[in-house]
Amino acid sequence: MKTRLAIFDLDGTLLDTVEDLANATNHALVQCGFPPRPVPDYYTLVGRGIYNLFRAAMPPEDATEENVSKMASFFLPYYGAHNCDCTRPYAGIPAMLSRITAEGVALALASNKYQAGTEALAAHFFGGFRFLRIFGQREGRPIKPDPAIVEQIMAADPSLCKEEVVYIGDSNVDMQTGINAGVRTVGVTWGFRSRAELEAYAPWRIVDTPEALAEAILEPFGA
Repeated sequence: MKTRLAIFDLDGTLLDTVEDLANATNHALVQCGFPPRPVPDYYTLVGRGIYNLFRAAMPPEDATEENVSKMASFFLPYYGAHNCDCTRPYAGIPAMLSRITAEGVALALASNKYQAGTEALAAHFFGGFRFLRIFGQREGRPIKPDPAIVEQIMAADPSLCKEEVVYIGDSNVDMQTGINAGVRTVGVTWGFRSRAELEAYAPWRIVDTPEALAEAILEPFGA
């Protein structure tokens, strides 16, 4: 059996976005009267949607819904204007995508980044590739690790079965998403989280380079 659909996380998997996310969040923190956080803090703060990012970044005693909304009002326009200042694809990612699509593997994105931000970055950096679906955090829809995002992507091609789908990400949230959806998972070690975090979820494969990721995706498996 061969993989027909590769669903990718975005931040920490295809793109190194942490510095732009940190700068935008720190801008919002300062505008709200809170202290900024060191950039390395954001490796563990990001990945669960922007509202959870705001709750985690501000002082715990100030993490009210009113302040979350206030943070969003400063973060969204700033990040929209600066989301490509430092963000870049990880080395080897475009070549990996070209290789697997040339072999007939379809692409999709499943991110906890808000929908408009996900679409903007996908268009800017990967506009030459066709994605079956590009889904981020959307109003009224559950975020990862809820499996709904994978199920909604697969619904775009009813001929797909779960055995033909692989989910690729860099964090425990991603690994749990794949588990919850009943699809194979691949953990990548170049992102925001540790190998040990990935290993704890016993993914189908853990890879250290985009080249190795392409090999895993194209590897025949099963009976």
